[in-house]
Amino acid sequence: MSEGEVRSRRTVLRGRGPVVDTLARLLDAEPDAPVLGGVDVVVVVDGGAFDPMPPSRVGAWLAEHDAEIAREVAEFRPGSVHRVVVVSSASVLGALPGGGVHGDDAVPLTEPEGTAALTAALETHVVEAARELGVPVTVVRTAPVVGPGVDTMITRHFEMPWLLTLRGVDREWQLLHAEDLATAVRTVLDHDVDGSVVVGTPDPLSTDAVVAASGMRRVDLPAPTAFGIAERLHRAGLLPASAADLALVVHPWTVAPERLLALGWEPTRSNEECLRELLAGVEGRTALVGRRVHGRDAAAFGAVGAAVAFLGTAAVMRQVRRR
Repeated sequence: MSEGEVRSRRTVLRGRGPVVDTLARLLDAEPDAPVLGGVDVVVVVDGGAFDPMPPSRVGAWLAEHDAEIAREVAEFRPGSVHRVVVVSSASVLGALPGGGVHGDDAVPLTEPEGTAALTAALETHVVEAARELGVPVTVVRTAPVVGPGVDTMITRHFEMPWLLTLRGVDREWQLLHAEDLATAVRTVLDHDVDGSVVVGTPDPLSTDAVVAASGMRRVDLPAPTAFGIAERLHRAGLLPASAADLALVVHPWTVAPERLLALGWEPTRSNEECLRELLAGVEGRTALVGRRVHGRDAAAFGAVGAAVAFLGTAAVMRQVRRR
């Protein structure tokens, strides 16, 4: 699309939450509007769940959300939808214990676990439904998103006074503001990008930079200790996943948005600015093992890394050993 040209197609949104609110505002999109007249449809999938979810509940959760997606994609018809854009998470590509970067063509894990598995299942459902109808589909996989009202496993990690790290591992932190996600989606729509793209703010932060900016106390644990604590919480039914979700906190899942950058997309906020906004948003809130101490207790044990950091502090470990 040439500079100055206005895209005439309507954009319809499906999904819930603050990311959808931001997309609706910046894309001039219509949440839950009828899918008529060759519209673009943006579907935001979110597999994150803060309520404790034992493994026996996962199947029912997926069936419930699959049914909701099935009702939504039943509206899609060739001619009524120009393109479907699925906004998903780069967590489905997996954390990278040895470092490295996910590119646009990175392939999702064949057997993801934890919240990444839930996100991957919903992403796949929408993509397959669109392809069966012959509708072009694009998947946008994001770095951890921040912004007003955004509440995720990663943002909750910063409600704790401790930042969990693995001994000998320097995890870099990459974030993405919801408004920059909106401009990335607009770039995909304006250029009719096919396939998949990743999106995250270039120049990730080191763990030392995050500690310095946040004032959090670093809890450095051996990997067997950290993952062992997570597994015990999982077996007790207090976390929806164990090592799978913990890996997303202690190992990087950095992305390189080369296709978007080549098309002229540029984020308006650096990772430092994203972190400052995240910290300002959680100021005054404290989560102990993911459960907020003040205000409405909206979710339990949501931030697996925060839970492990809490239980891994020296004082708590000494108390546990005395019992």
